[in-house]
Amino acid sequence: MDIFRKGGDSLMRRYFHYRMHPLSLREIEGSVDLDVKLQELKKPKKISLQQLLRFGGFPESYLKANQRFTNRWSAFRQQQLIREDIRDGSKIHEIAQLEILAELLRKQSGDVTRYSTLGKQIRVSIDTIRRWLDVLEGYYYCYRIRPWYKNIATALRKEPKTYLWDWSKIDDKGKRHENFVASQLLKYVHWLTDLGYGDYQLHYLRTKDQKEVDFIVTENNQPWFLVEVKSSSSQPLNKYLKWFQNKTKAKHAFQVVMDLPFVNVDCFKKLDPIKVPVESLLMKLV
Repeated sequence: MDIFRKGGDSLMRRYFHYRMHPLSLREIEGSVDLDVKLQELKKPKKISLQQLLRFGGFPESYLKANQRFTNRWSAFRQQQLIREDIRDGSKIHEIAQLEILAELLRKQSGDVTRYSTLGKQIRVSIDTIRRWLDVLEGYYYCYRIRPWYKNIATALRKEPKTYLWDWSKIDDKGKRHENFVASQLLKYVHWLTDLGYGDYQLHYLRTKDQKEVDFIVTENNQPWFLVEVKSSSSQPLNKYLKWFQNKTKAKHAFQVVMDLPFVNVDCFKKLDPIKVPVESLLMKLV
């Protein structure tokens, strides 16, 4: 995991760096065309999405598709990650407190990460929280996405949101769904960037007066599309999708719904905010 970056020898211009991610719906269900940004739609098997949501995207757990195995594998992974890899590979000695931080991040997945609050809960300094989060990110326990605030005067500017690489560990259904979509979008923007299509980033949108949309994908520092995640199709269209679309000038705005069946319609041909089945969006990505 990027150990070469810490070595003494320069590898400048001797390699291309590609980032690896857990499995995605498109990767499971069909081949990926490297020459197009948006893939051709194909109906996935329903079981594929269900397995991804339940067992996560790590191959061992996904392919076994067994809850008892997943429970043991996930617990062992976290124990080995914190009590062996991080303990031996970093200068962190307060392992018990680091485990508390990891548990808090699991329960607060998708929430705005306030370093001062976490510091008070664990009784360490804000700088320590930042450093420990950097370590947890470096060992692929979690990742952070930053707010987008260009052209939005009242937007949050500093506090990130934190998500887990293994969304199967999240108990709350709504948080798990949001984390799952975040991971799929992050994989997509990394894929586009690593293949040379441009500079793609994933952010979230939130203002100080609580207007919020879960995600915004940017292309070369310009908004491309917005994503709001909802578990049920009965939930109304987020009224702030249109508000943020007008503010950011994003081309598309999607409310991704987890329980809607696949529809063979290209959502990227729609310009107004619309509800989109999660499978219909993810099969356009990678």
